[in-house]
Amino acid sequence: MKHVPDAAADRTFTEDGTTDRASVDSLLSELDEYAVEQALRIAESDDVDAEISYLTVGPDDARDALRKALAMGGDSAIHVSDDDIEGSDAFGTSLVLARAVERHGFDLVLCGMASTDGTMGVVPALLAERLGVPAITHVEELTVEDGRVTGRREGDTATVRVQGTLPAVVSVTDRSGDARYPSFKGIMAAKKKPLETLGLADLGLDAGQVGRGAARTTVDTATRRPPRTKGEIAVDEGAGGVGLAAFLTAKKFV
Repeated sequence: MKHVPDAAADRTFTEDGTTDRASVDSLLSELDEYAVEQALRIAESDDVDAEISYLTVGPDDARDALRKALAMGGDSAIHVSDDDIEGSDAFGTSLVLARAVERHGFDLVLCGMASTDGTMGVVPALLAERLGVPAITHVEELTVEDGRVTGRREGDTATVRVQGTLPAVVSVTDRSGDARYPSFKGIMAAKKKPLETLGLADLGLDAGQVGRGAARTTVDTATRRPPRTKGEIAVDEGAGGVGLAAFLTAKKFV
């Protein structure tokens, strides 16, 4: 999961081309909450004995995202934090995640379909490649049974059912099921759940493998969104319908 700048805030880039995280509030990526929900549903099913651990890579305040997930449910969390990770792209991030997942051990890795800041949607597939396991991405319905994971994916022209053996990496969409709200009891319990902090050395990585210097993608330039202009006001003096139709026709809406 990822700790991201609030999508409702005025987000921008810093001078070096990285996301400006200091000037806006950050929170658990909304799309990752759906992955949390699916993990909890799997663990709550009668025929599954599951332990849920949450993993994030980010600065110190990324722990807030883990605590939010733990308040929803689950058992423990892992926070990978190292100054040398700053500026990593999706490739570097997937490397760090893969090493952390391998260190912890896993049967199923659940991800949101994308983060609400980068919105690339490639990290789950990159992570599966690094782990050498099947990738089942962008599913709206998920079941785990008899060592296999099955998902339903809605396409433009057809519904596809995809299946793979465990261990696997799965990403779920925002149509997979509404995420639950943390209860007061869950919020208090989350403060006592184990949260481990790791650095690059703990994962057998060095600074040259991650960070801005190792990134394969970079932001060259960024232009701020232009301010909103005042909308056109139509005064209805008896022919409002005609004026509205003419306006929509001119804008090619009809």
